Formats: sequence, C-alpha cells, structure tokens
Amino acid sequence: MPSSALPLLLLAPRIPFPPTKGDKIRSHHLLRRLASRYQVHLGAFVDDPADWSHRAEVDDLCESSCIMPLDRRWASIRSMAALADGRPLTLAYFADRRMQRWVDGVIVGRGIERIIVYCSSMAPYVDHRRFEALRRIIDFVDVDSEKWRLYAARASLPWRTIWDREARTLLAYERDIAARFDSAWFVTPEEADLFRRLAPESAPRVDHYENGVDVPAEEAVRNFANPYPRGGAVVVFSGAMDYAPNVDAALWFADEILPSVRQQVPEARFSIVGARPARSLERLSRLPGIFVTGAVADVRPYLRHAAVAVAPLRIARGIQNKVLEAWAMECPVVMTGAAAEGLRQADWIRECVHDEPAAFARAVARQLVAPVRFNAAREYLRKHYSWPENLQRFAASIDP
Repeated sequence: MPSSALPLLLLAPRIPFPPTKGDKIRSHHLLRRLASRYQVHLGAFVDDPADWSHRAEVDDLCESSCIMPLDRRWASIRSMAALADGRPLTLAYFADRRMQRWVDGVIVGRGIERIIVYCSSMAPYVDHRRFEALRRIIDFVDVDSEKWRLYAARASLPWRTIWDREARTLLAYERDIAARFDSAWFVTPEEADLFRRLAPESAPRVDHYENGVDVPAEEAVRNFANPYPRGGAVVVFSGAMDYAPNVDAALWFADEILPSVRQQVPEARFSIVGARPARSLERLSRLPGIFVTGAVADVRPYLRHAAVAVAPLRIARGIQNKVLEAWAMECPVVMTGAAAEGLRQADWIRECVHDEPAAFARAVARQLVAPVRFNAAREYLRKHYSWPENLQRFAASIDP
C-alpha cells in the first residue's frame, strides 16, 4: 500500500490468522480488503498460542499492529467479576488497559479518522466522547445478545440466570453502540432485520454483507488426498470444537442421531474435525467408529472424502461457514433449520434441512448408501458467496 493511502484502525477480538474458524474467516478477508486500500493499524488478541506463528502474515498487511496475548482463564475470571458492576461479561472478557493505551496513541499519533470495529467486544476501546468526530463503523457479524438468550433457554441454574443477564445487558450495549456509530453491519439480511426490530432507533444505519467462500477448481478438489483410514463411509462434522454450540451439536448427533444412522448403515463412521475439542467430545473418541481429530492443517480433504457433512446445530446465528466449505468441496450437507437460517434459500437446500432426529438420520443414511455430489452448489456459492463482491458493500460505506 502506497504511503499516500489513508490510515485506518481495525480492532478485532482475535488475530485474523489463520482463517480456520467462523469469526476469523470473516475478519481475515476483511483485513485483506482493507489493506488493499488503506494503511491498516490492527489491534487484536491471541487466545491460542499456535496463532503467534502467523504474526508475520499480519505485519505484511498492516502499517502497524498491537497483538496481545489473552489468557482465557484470567479473562473468564475478569468477566465474572463484571457481575458486580452491571457490565456485560463479554466486554469485561476483552478489556485490557494496555490495548486502550495503544488505541489512544495510534489514533492521535497516526491521525486516524476511520475506525472499523469487528464485534461488539472491541467497541469499548473507541466508545469515548473524544472519538465522536471520527468515522466509526461496527461489524457486529451476529446479534450476539440473541445467542446468549438461546444459551439461557437451554441452560440450568445458575447458568440460566447468568446467560439471561448477559443477553439483556449486551443487547442494551449493542443498541447504544449502533446509536452512536455511523453504521452497523451484520452477516445476513435476517440478522440485520432482527437487530432493526430490537433497536428500531438505529434501523436506518443497519446493513449487512454476507460471508464468502473460496471455491477451488474442480481438478484441485479431485486432487485432495484421502485423510481417513480405510473402512466405512464417513459422516463429518467440522468447526471449532471448544465452541459451545458445536459441542452441543456433536453430542446431540452422536447420542440422538448416529445410532439410528447405524441401524440403517452399520459401517457408518463419525469424524469430528476441529481444534481444541472439549473433554466431552474427547470421550466420544473412545466409542467405536467415532474419531476426534483435533486441529488439522486443512479441513478441505476431510470434507472432500466424506460421504456427507452434517451441521446438527441447535444454537446458531448467521451463516455457517462449515456448510459453505463443505459445498465448495462438493460434499452434501444435512443440517438443522437453525444451521440453514442464514443461507440464501433454494429448493435443493430445503430438502437437506431436518430438525427431527429420525428424519435427520434417514437423510444422512441416504447419502451414505448412495452418495450424491452437489455440483450445483458450487455455482450457487459463486453467485451468492463471493468475498470480493460481498465485501464491496461494506467497503463502500467507509468513505461514502
């Protein structure tokens, strides 16, 4: 980027490398787009030590950066302490005085007039009167407060009370931010419409841009080596396996759906692919025909060589990247209505959606017996989920 480019501050809760989980996939592509036009100054945290190896990739795209470690255990303690002062736990989790000092210094020292906040958790760093004259834009991605409301609905005491409180306090903050910032963005039209109903005072400033997915050439798809040991047909579920909705989904599938699948296809295997699997998932690996991989270098071979991917999510917001990634590998997907909610609808998608365990199991078994590759999905992805085209909507709002 030439030195004449305008400076811009980007704040993200996690370093946008590597793009291996939902929030980092979107922030990764956002950073790349911004770096093509602006001198980007990035503030972000690292909560996975393995991500430090990608610091050089960040520095190549940024004019400057402040990448700070985030200890999950200490952050959790800090967030619970916020119960006493009325703040949302989410904001306390990511609060750091050193990051605030860096933000204050870079805004003044670099003459920054444009600020992009990725996720509500980073908004407090620029939610000050001294920054009111700057152009501040927030990419909420999802209505996070709604996620906590769904958590509360499924939780038992005392967590039900805590999550219900988080839903209420975080929504109040989301509304405040949307009212004070120049625009607020979400990942789907449905999320944007939901927020307009929850925050009608900010409805004119609410918009959306959808995620994208890289669609490899068909020859490249065919060349991915099979990572699975020989045996029966594979059902795959991918994602960050320490994320509560993914853990719930994998356990629900293993307990309520997989037994029925195996009654129809006894040799069926279930592969859970993703980093940092929760202990409850690690215990599943002791059962016959269930494999828990942990972190993998590339999820695409696992999707390419599975007979079917599943997205059995009962708690979901926005677009499920795991679904887009499977379709890019021509892998069929069976999913719940919650997982499909953010997708552009089509007849062939509706046929893949099942919420009742028996119907879900029958749909999975059909794919295991007679796999049908979803070649049509690749054209659907190119039409609706192109990163360059979708990001253009957002980029145009920075300097209207």
